[in-house]
Amino acid sequence: MKSRVLFACSAALWLAGCEFLPEQGRVVAAEEEAVVAAVDCPGGVPTFEVDACLLPNWIALGLASQRGDGDWRSAKLIELEAVLADDEDERHLARAITLAWGSERQWTQAAELFEIHLQAAPERLQPLLRYWRNELEGRRAMSGQLARSQKELVAQREENEQLAEKLEALTAIEQNINLRQQSP
Repeated sequence: MKSRVLFACSAALWLAGCEFLPEQGRVVAAEEEAVVAAVDCPGGVPTFEVDACLLPNWIALGLASQRGDGDWRSAKLIELEAVLADDEDERHLARAITLAWGSERQWTQAAELFEIHLQAAPERLQPLLRYWRNELEGRRAMSGQLARSQKELVAQREENEQLAEKLEALTAIEQNINLRQQSP
């Protein structure tokens, strides 16, 4: 009886271990797909076409936008306007990614474009786009906080100057009173 229970437990453990084999196979296949996609993807303006190049093309645009300067950004925006996209949402999201690393005014435009067009992206691309949108919103919030802090600092400096002027006036009045009390 003990041997049957022992055999059943060991068989259950063995079968449970085999459950992980297909998962490992899928991870290797996904890594191979990513390597193939990185080599075969044409780049350029990314599309919503669900294939092996979907994520690599959008990631490439995001990295190029992050590394690019104002001139690169201007050229990319002109290129995006010239592209006849089958789907306007593609172009608007590519524009949002490009603007997301520009000036603070461009951040506002990018946030609006993300808000309007993110849901139109393929489901597989949405987590990446949401990450970029959230990162942009974080930068916008920090920028707003910095602006508020700078305004508060200016207000405190002005208040300190006013208090210093009042202190000087009170000191002058006190000295004047002391001088009057000393002279008979």
